[in-house]
Amino acid sequence: MTETTAAPTVSAGARVGWAIAALVATIVTLVLALQVAGSPAASPEGIPDPGTLTRWGLPIAQAARDIAAVVTIGLILTATLLLPSAGAELQGLALQALQVVRRTATAWALATVALYVVTVSDTFTVPLPQSLAWSYLSGLAFETPLGRSLIAQGAIATAVALWSRWALNVKATCMLLGLAVGGLLPPALTGHSASSGGHDLAVVSLGLHLIGSALWVGGLAGLGWIALRGSKRLPAGVRRYSVLAAWCLGVVALSGAVNAALRLGTVSALFTTSYGVLVLGKVAAVAALGAFGWAHRRRTIPILSRSLAAAPDGRDAAAAGRAFLRLAAVELIVMAMTVGLAVALSRSATPVPDEVYQDPVEQLIGISLPPAPTPMHLLLGWAPNGVGLAIVVGGAALYGRGLWALRRRGDAWPVGRTVSWLLGLLVIAWATFGGIGLYSHVLFSAHMVAHMLLTMVAPIFLVLGAPVTLALRTLPGPRQPGELAPRQLLVALLHSRFTRLVTHPLFAAAVFVGSLYALYFTSLFPALMDSHLGHAAMEIHFLATGSLYYYVLVGVDPSPRRLAPLVRFVVLLVTVPFHAFFAIAVMAETTVLGGTYWAQLERPYRSDLLADQNLGGGIAWAMGELPLLLVMGALFVQWFRSDRSEARRFDRHEDDREDAALAEYNAYLATLQAQEKQIPR
Repeated sequence: MTETTAAPTVSAGARVGWAIAALVATIVTLVLALQVAGSPAASPEGIPDPGTLTRWGLPIAQAARDIAAVVTIGLILTATLLLPSAGAELQGLALQALQVVRRTATAWALATVALYVVTVSDTFTVPLPQSLAWSYLSGLAFETPLGRSLIAQGAIATAVALWSRWALNVKATCMLLGLAVGGLLPPALTGHSASSGGHDLAVVSLGLHLIGSALWVGGLAGLGWIALRGSKRLPAGVRRYSVLAAWCLGVVALSGAVNAALRLGTVSALFTTSYGVLVLGKVAAVAALGAFGWAHRRRTIPILSRSLAAAPDGRDAAAAGRAFLRLAAVELIVMAMTVGLAVALSRSATPVPDEVYQDPVEQLIGISLPPAPTPMHLLLGWAPNGVGLAIVVGGAALYGRGLWALRRRGDAWPVGRTVSWLLGLLVIAWATFGGIGLYSHVLFSAHMVAHMLLTMVAPIFLVLGAPVTLALRTLPGPRQPGELAPRQLLVALLHSRFTRLVTHPLFAAAVFVGSLYALYFTSLFPALMDSHLGHAAMEIHFLATGSLYYYVLVGVDPSPRRLAPLVRFVVLLVTVPFHAFFAIAVMAETTVLGGTYWAQLERPYRSDLLADQNLGGGIAWAMGELPLLLVMGALFVQWFRSDRSEARRFDRHEDDREDAALAEYNAYLATLQAQEKQIPR
């Protein structure tokens, strides 16, 4: 189906001029920022130097990769979620956007290859032509995390370019968007964030910063491309983008502040170092972009809305596009300059050196060894944890936004659900970046407490908070008949074969219990404990498996499988013994699980590793009783409410039957009376 568009709003020469202006702004900003940072400079005499071509080629290749990635993500986002669609299949400019994605994703992959080659030259300090030797190319991949991350990113970019040829509907392009966003993450695992103190917090904050920036900048670039084509769907896309941009601004500002604080170390470094000067420049750019967004809300969106209301058939699309482009063009140039600043920051030395670890313990867990645990330390301790902070802050913000949307509409929401959700987040906070989270990296017993809290306590409160129901009531709906809006996509996910599989009680119970034995009684546990990412993966796994299990048992959200309360109670009783057997097996174990990791800590307290492990097994056994009581209470309440609802339904049905019978009897009497009148006297 071909979409009707108005005449192009901007001449071809103006389009090329804006593109050149954005490119020049990026390069000029990058060069100036590198000069402020004192790089790229030639190596001192006597130290190998890769050459001028490598020194300047490295940031330029990185900027080219970043711009190609951002534009790719923006076009997919625009085609999938920003532009209204008449059905599940992509049409018109949405399909044309995916055709452009093939080229931009290919450029992303090629730029990553170029960056890999230049990185080889820089890492091994050899001239660029020599870096093409296989020994150097393979050495970067096998010997450094940076090389592996670049290979992963290049592979993802190539997959996006290939998949975009067959992604012809909204659901497929949503998955394509997820893959493209995932391609941003490998660099977050290397560089400044990966080699610094507070590793978890640095990596997570950088990953969120990259994702927020890409969706923000890329979405505007995609809408700019649509505006240049004079699409009548632009006003609706801009309104939805405005909401997304506000969220992205918050994510970018908060994550950027956290990451900069970790790199700067002190407030004075913000004003006394070249890195701090670049950070201030980026702060000014983000503030300017926020002001542009406010101007869009106050001026551009009303103009677009009025044009759409005045001419729904698209006659005023060109005028509306010009109103949008006047502000968006300048905004995109500022965004391009921000990309240049970001590249320069990644190539600059930080006030806090990358390698800040003072001892092996700090290198292993990312923080200094905490003192001996006390009740106050366990209750009020603090440990920087990016995963926990992201879940708690993000969960509170999204849930709060949903409540605000309901309140604006005048709809009610049970207070108990809100309290339950907040209690769940509070438990997650304590288990990840609170006192328990602090000692979970040091003591097996504290690790087991954190595990139990994330698996068996927090999920109960979270699922009783009904987040899916809240999302279904507040997510954007279709803007025109047939559109697969975010709300419809969530409904489709709930009714998908995948969801039906994972919500089967046998599957959920098997994953919930089986993962315990697979994790702790194999080599997987010591491997994960030795890695910062391993700790994060375990935390996410514990919370995910627990949430799935209790969603099946006591969840109040819509589900493709509705189990009777008695069936849920039986599943619970069948599962509990296996969890108890696990706790007993831990206590009976005569070897220390992950012993090498715990031995490396050389902690001066609780030095008997096996005794601490036995304590952890006992805690796992004891804490299994608390979720059992909570779930039994929730099941009893749900059972009672179900019976009461069924009783009310039955009473209404009986009342209807009695009313119908009475009406039928009255009609019968009326018939008899009429017949009696017809009998001759």
